[in-house]
Amino acid sequence: MPEDHFGEHVAERYDEPGTGMFDPAVVGPTVDFLAELAGHGAALELGIGTGRIALPLAERGVPVHGIDLSEAMVARLRAKPGADRIEVTMGDFATTKVDGTFSLAYLVFNTINNLTTQDEQVACFENVAAHLEPGGCFVIEVGVPNLRRLPPGETVRPFDVSEAHLGFDEYETVEQGLISHHFSLVDGRWERLSMPFRYVWPAELDLMARIAGLTLRERWGGWQREPFDNESRKHVSVWEKPASL
Repeated sequence: MPEDHFGEHVAERYDEPGTGMFDPAVVGPTVDFLAELAGHGAALELGIGTGRIALPLAERGVPVHGIDLSEAMVARLRAKPGADRIEVTMGDFATTKVDGTFSLAYLVFNTINNLTTQDEQVACFENVAAHLEPGGCFVIEVGVPNLRRLPPGETVRPFDVSEAHLGFDEYETVEQGLISHHFSLVDGRWERLSMPFRYVWPAELDLMARIAGLTLRERWGGWQREPFDNESRKHVSVWEKPASL
């Protein structure tokens, strides 16, 4: 089972206000997009965390079931209003099974990269395919690897330099490894947190989907269906399970 890097130290600050991913301008379009795909069916969130997306999606009337490895993150979800409507199964979302089938499964905010081997990422697609209804969709939001901005011979690039936070990505290109280093100013002291990831290319994800019996339905540069092009820093991709014949 993958190591849990989202323990109490991360969970206690994960929902801090002011962070961009909790901005209503970010959450709203994400929930709109997912609710439209879910239709009248249920949704499965892989890596549900503290419920940033699951809670507002459930408020829209979509039944949500989540999978997560972190007890600390899920404890914060369960303490929030509306969490009683959401079922959560603890485990590795690449392999953990839950009861029922879903019209939608989704992984947001680079969570696919938490699976640090290609085999685990392929297993995730296969696990999702087994949970989807015919015609159901799998959605992933993930950044486009930033390697073209990495000069020859260098392995580290900054992704955030601000007064209270310094962020650096350290690349290992042979196995597509990535360690994100965070230096945060907390109560006048700098704290360091480093997390391992595996970056993955759009075409590689399409091949993983094909292995799992899914086909690409659409790909966008963001949740408001911005075009995906050479300058896109991330993509929102939708793969579909074939409908029953």
